[in-house]
Amino acid sequence: MTNLRRLGLFDARVPRYTSYPPATAFNAQTGADFQKDCLRALNPDTPVSVYIHIPFCERLCWFCACRTQGTTTLKPVENYLRVVKRELAMLRDTLPKGVRMGQLHWGGGTPTILPPDMIRDLAKEVMATIPPAETFSFSVEIDPTLVDEAKIGMLADMGMTRASIGVQDFDPEVQSAIGRQQSFAATKACVDSLRAAGITSLNADLVYGLPYQTADRLATTIDKVRLLDPDRIALFGYAHVPTFSKRQKLIPDAALPDEESRFALARQAATAFADDGYRAIGIDHFGKPDDSLTQAAKSGHLRRNFQGYTDDTCPTLIGIGASSISQFAQGYVQNASATAAYIERIASGTLAGHRGYALTSNDRMRADAINMLMCDFEIDLHKLRLHADADDLAETHAAVLNDFDSYVVQEGHKIRITNAGRPLTRIIAQRYDGFSDIAAQYSQAS
Repeated sequence: MTNLRRLGLFDARVPRYTSYPPATAFNAQTGADFQKDCLRALNPDTPVSVYIHIPFCERLCWFCACRTQGTTTLKPVENYLRVVKRELAMLRDTLPKGVRMGQLHWGGGTPTILPPDMIRDLAKEVMATIPPAETFSFSVEIDPTLVDEAKIGMLADMGMTRASIGVQDFDPEVQSAIGRQQSFAATKACVDSLRAAGITSLNADLVYGLPYQTADRLATTIDKVRLLDPDRIALFGYAHVPTFSKRQKLIPDAALPDEESRFALARQAATAFADDGYRAIGIDHFGKPDDSLTQAAKSGHLRRNFQGYTDDTCPTLIGIGASSISQFAQGYVQNASATAAYIERIASGTLAGHRGYALTSNDRMRADAINMLMCDFEIDLHKLRLHADADDLAETHAAVLNDFDSYVVQEGHKIRITNAGRPLTRIIAQRYDGFSDIAAQYSQAS
């Protein structure tokens, strides 16, 4: 523990590296024109992934730092979907003929705020714009308190293959402190309905480091998660950034576990999942042995994107809706973040991209190194040498091996993070980040 503290685990704030460079490096000079050029250049023979952002919630959870807004009526949601359909129409006019969709993901916000008719209309519009490829998966983030059999049935009819269920923590005091009341009974009923509808791939999201969270309370939550029997589990560390997410000011700082207690909670959960037969995937996911994400990690095909770890093999991600980020071979583009600004851009007849980043060859090399570390806990120097400027990282390799001592070792052509060093993965990855001097507030490394 002393060495981990010395190396910054309990003090450092670093990117989660769901992209490289992180979104903090995006600029306003890379926008809608870049977005249009990237879309037009797509190869119709290669399927793309599509992400739809639904930024509305009936309740705003205080712990959440996502781009969301509360609503008590469906009127703003209906208006937003009309704009999304206009964005989809622009995509139809821009994309090369024949582009197909390999994966579709709906996130938020709360996608299940949509009633069944809106679910049907949106799904049909998306699939008319980019038809599903022969191999296709469709995942949806689901709030168990805002879903019923009719919504689940419609999602299943529209082809949903995986559901991601928000749990966070089942303890009543923790839930009260984060503004999210969600009973185990409601969550279990949601899971039962999903399985009855034929949705067999289920993900549960848990969060550690929440206010009033203790080892005993987390153990009780884990016991209840066992009864849900998810195929995979995401275990995220709570990022307390009240200067960025104003609603987090409602969470009392004094109720948050300190850094070492937070780290102990993460290790407690990871040990419990391993005892239940789940395999560790990257820094914060766990999967059953036959889960597709587990198989991707085993075969070396695990990747990072803006939803976290993925088994998605599509090289392109097209983001639709306010604040959505697209990932192209040429770089990244983010749609206008505020819903009103997004609506204004689409209404003006232009694509919604308002900031992004055009990748250089050096960026691609660093991105590969960081992705290897985040997914495989090692850098394969042979693979890295596919980049012409791979030697530029020689000093970085040497510094990492020296500074992290026994936590990072070189074995032949691989630089590997040891099991004991895996909690330091994000800190080690930042050494390969050419933008690490950007002033930004990132989440805790622990």
